[in-house]
Amino acid sequence: MCTSIVVNKNKTLVGWNLDILDMEHRIREDDDGVYIEIFDDKEGWLPLFGANSRGEFIGMPTCHPFDDRSNPPQGEECLISMMLGIELLLRKRTFEETKELVFNNDVYSVPGNTFMSSLSDKEGNVLHIIPGQGYKYYDKPEYKILTNFSPFKGDSEKHPWMGMDRYLTAERLLSQANSDFDTVDCFEVLKACSQEVCPTVVSMVFNVSEMTVYWCENRCYDNICKHEFK
Repeated sequence: MCTSIVVNKNKTLVGWNLDILDMEHRIREDDDGVYIEIFDDKEGWLPLFGANSRGEFIGMPTCHPFDDRSNPPQGEECLISMMLGIELLLRKRTFEETKELVFNNDVYSVPGNTFMSSLSDKEGNVLHIIPGQGYKYYDKPEYKILTNFSPFKGDSEKHPWMGMDRYLTAERLLSQANSDFDTVDCFEVLKACSQEVCPTVVSMVFNVSEMTVYWCENRCYDNICKHEFK
């Protein structure tokens, strides 16, 4: 359960709420990126979300309900959305290269989970990947939102964790936002979409125009950390 927003007003900003339950996370910084890492028993710490020094942001909400079309075909090599996100975040592939791969190939998720992707670049362009269903590309939209339901299905399939309420909250706030929408405003949207049942453990804002990342943990919005890319 997560919320992703990309806003292009006078500035380009990306907002991300990471909502997880019973999973370990940490924030790691270096000159190339700010990474939200999740601990996996087999792989160790995985840099699944965050911003890099090229101005790209990677968020991967889980799609509810699960769609078995996202399961990779057995015995075949194929594109996996999670790996596309990690490789983009770690600057092993560019946004344009990632976009071309998605445009020309089917993309799948890890078996049993439909992990979507909300990817953006320094110009504020947005690529939403819904494994097994397709993709949606937006050329510097005014704003775009992705929570935990498929944009191809909308509210046609119901699930308690689909996040339609969070989507509508973000939509209302962003549709009313002024041209001077800034970092503080982005945090206000994330705060309005934060959760306690499946808790928001990280709220992150990437002010792409200023190449600065801000974040807080466990909904402590008065304790903001900051990283400026050189």
